[in-house]
Amino acid sequence: MPEITRDEVEHLANLARIDLSDAELDHLAPQLSVILESVASISGVAGDDVPPTSHALPLTNVFREDVVVPGLGAEAALAGAPESEQQRFMVPRILGDEQ
Repeated sequence: MPEITRDEVEHLANLARIDLSDAELDHLAPQLSVILESVASISGVAGDDVPPTSHALPLTNVFREDVVVPGLGAEAALAGAPESEQQRFMVPRILGDEQ
């Protein structure tokens, strides 16, 4: 696999709108080459008989089934409220009548 050049790193940084100094460009080019080589070596490990997976272990859904149950009525919902009016919670006014 060919090494990634400093100019290619600079081009990628410009596309990503990352401002890199000359020293950072010189430092990152060899590191990105190593990363690309590592990814390429992993690609060659799996054979054609190994199916692609997203997880090492199979996952199962741990959620319970949705069951429709009756909802809370207005009286029950407002039972613990300090004050209510017309089947609504009554709260102190924090704004004036300005609109």
